[in-house]
Amino acid sequence: MKVHPDCFPCFFRQAVIALRLSRAEERFEAVMKGIMPELLKADFSKSPAHATTFMHRRIREILATDPFKKVKSDYNRLAMEACVRFSEAVSSSDDPLFTASRLAIAGNIIDFGIFTSVDIGATVERALDGPIACDNYAAFRKEIEKAGGILYLLDNAGEIAFDRTLIELLVKMGKDVTAVVKGCPVLNDATMEDARETGLTDICRVVDNGSDCIGTILDMTSPGFRNIYEKAGLVISKGQGNFETLMDEGKRKNIFFLFQSKCEVVSRELALPLKSMLLKRL
Repeated sequence: MKVHPDCFPCFFRQAVIALRLSRAEERFEAVMKGIMPELLKADFSKSPAHATTFMHRRIREILATDPFKKVKSDYNRLAMEACVRFSEAVSSSDDPLFTASRLAIAGNIIDFGIFTSVDIGATVERALDGPIACDNYAAFRKEIEKAGGILYLLDNAGEIAFDRTLIELLVKMGKDVTAVVKGCPVLNDATMEDARETGLTDICRVVDNGSDCIGTILDMTSPGFRNIYEKAGLVISKGQGNFETLMDEGKRKNIFFLFQSKCEVVSRELALPLKSMLLKRL
């Protein structure tokens, strides 16, 4: 994916969301003028995630704080509470793996780079009842059944609680799961702190990718993570940012992308309606 003209309103919207969440709207001028040089020097031939990575670094420098820290913790708690209700749907399902995967995709709606608030229960209920527009579940199940180890690239805080439900099931199926969080805060992406808050560290191995990038920009991750990634036989990639940055990797790696298309640019790239749910193998 490349940066599209329609990406720019979203870039500026993300900056405004960061200001409001940090209660620092008096820094509006400093933030907006501060991000302009980052956007001017961005490589538009690369994904939108590349541009926003540098933009958010600058926002955190100007504000001297992580604007998303509190909302991440709040939504971890709310999502964990919601998962208690949805876990019954998984355990009573005729195909628990399908239901848990669908739940993980539904949880991808929690994204404060795009939305300012989310009604978790109602939104996930609607998503669970809706169609999966791109459904490669049969291949997904087959690959999981024969896999020994699985590398699971996490996306957002809050959403991580729904990933935990799927990962817990994979572990019960005898799979060796390694979950991956960001090395540093960026947007509301999951870090090791979120993995601990949601109890994921008690269920599987959790590592960080040594990066503060949106998505997974491989050449900006740590050598240790890249070694794990290269050795992985099966990769489950959560979220739109990971799709943007790894979609070309799907031509050489065994990757399944679980996410919702939450913007017009990505939806057009996929030739699917906005808010489509995907379990996609490239």
